[in-house]
Amino acid sequence: MAFQRALLRSEKKRTIGIIIFLSFFAVLIFIRMLLHGLAMSHWGFVAVTILIGFEFGSLYAIVRALNSGRDVPGSLFYFCETLESLCPAVGIAFASNSHIPPAYRPLATPWVLVFFSFTLLSVLRLRPRLCWFSGLVSSIAYLGAAYHLGWRFVPISALTATQAEVLYFALFMFGTGGLAAGVATEIRMHVEGALREAEMHAQLKQVEHELDIARSIQQSLLPKFQPLISGFQVAGWSRTADDIGGDFYDWKRLSDGRWVVILADVTGHGIGPAILASVCRAYSRASFNVYDDLETTLRNINQSFAEDLTPERFATFVAAVFEETSDQVEILSAGHGPLLVYSSDSASFQFLDAQALPLGILPEMKEARPVRINMKPGDMVLLVTDGFFEWEDQAGGLFGTDRMAEVVRRYSDLEPEGIIAELYQAVLAFSQGTPQKDDLTAVLIKRQPVSVAESDKLDSFSRQVVEAYESPHVETADSLPVRGQLND
Repeated sequence: MAFQRALLRSEKKRTIGIIIFLSFFAVLIFIRMLLHGLAMSHWGFVAVTILIGFEFGSLYAIVRALNSGRDVPGSLFYFCETLESLCPAVGIAFASNSHIPPAYRPLATPWVLVFFSFTLLSVLRLRPRLCWFSGLVSSIAYLGAAYHLGWRFVPISALTATQAEVLYFALFMFGTGGLAAGVATEIRMHVEGALREAEMHAQLKQVEHELDIARSIQQSLLPKFQPLISGFQVAGWSRTADDIGGDFYDWKRLSDGRWVVILADVTGHGIGPAILASVCRAYSRASFNVYDDLETTLRNINQSFAEDLTPERFATFVAAVFEETSDQVEILSAGHGPLLVYSSDSASFQFLDAQALPLGILPEMKEARPVRINMKPGDMVLLVTDGFFEWEDQAGGLFGTDRMAEVVRRYSDLEPEGIIAELYQAVLAFSQGTPQKDDLTAVLIKRQPVSVAESDKLDSFSRQVVEAYESPHVETADSLPVRGQLND
């Protein structure tokens, strides 16, 4: 459709060019007559006038087609080429200089130049067949006009110089049509290529716009504030490898007063995993609304989520549940690991493996026992996706869990969001500029000492924050300090 409109616009320019050329040619003929006192048959002016009128009619039809979005019948162009070729033939046959002998009139008249001008202008039609047609009809019409003036075709050996020149002119007109066809073919290829590129660019812009919308929606599903929990500090951060990714994290205050912190990683990154991550988040939020133990809740999430997955898809999932002011954190991981548990007393790490298969591997999750950890002030639980420790440097080495643990140990006195920021900077420095190939997501839970009075105050305030979080009028995602600090 776009190419057809480009053809019509080019045809419009060609028609305007023909009208201007005919008008200019008529003026030149008139001036020539005045300067040299030549008598001229009215047939030349009649032919030019008829052709100009026809070109105006063609221009009107083309403009209407452009405005209405419809096409012009191809027969119109062939009829136009025929009429344009007859016009100079009429001029040669009936409006040539009468002082020139008839045998020379097909050669010594400006009308013969009109054939070449029309054929060359046919290039703007970007239709090679029409160019060939123009050259063929021009040569036939020229020979017909020469025949009318007395030219006859005789055997090659008997051709006079004048007769031979007429034949050469006719062949040259046909060759000009072939030349115009070659030029039209080349231009057409460039126009089609430019239109394809423009169409692809427009489609790319549309895809980028839709990805921006998807990314904003996905970002809006992440927590919009850091939770205020008596005895704990929690922070999370995520950076996708593409515009959107398959990681997500979440936290929520349950109806019985407990808190749950979640991190999940759907295989792959891009639109498909991003959709599945949103589905997984919805199932987890719905499942954690019901008062069940952690194992039962995870089994329910797996059962619902597995129904939406294709065989090659799955998701690793880890949930940590704890009560405010409590020392104990209950963790259950479905294929997600290792989990890093930091002890502030010994400045050491414990790496925990997953307790169950990833979500979606089996329709029914087998028995999985949660891990219970007693946390003292300063202790931390770090939940990260494999994008961190599997990021490679230029030599192909992995960042690894040991380097990750060392960064957390070095900056253990910082707030959780500061530790995550330092971890990200360490990964960037290690990578030496290699591209990010997987999504990065981290959640850090840090145990804090809390007095009884402060505990009561935070408990009341956290309930107000939860109510604000569940309201449609919430803060934007940029309010999270670590996300504002790390996301470029």
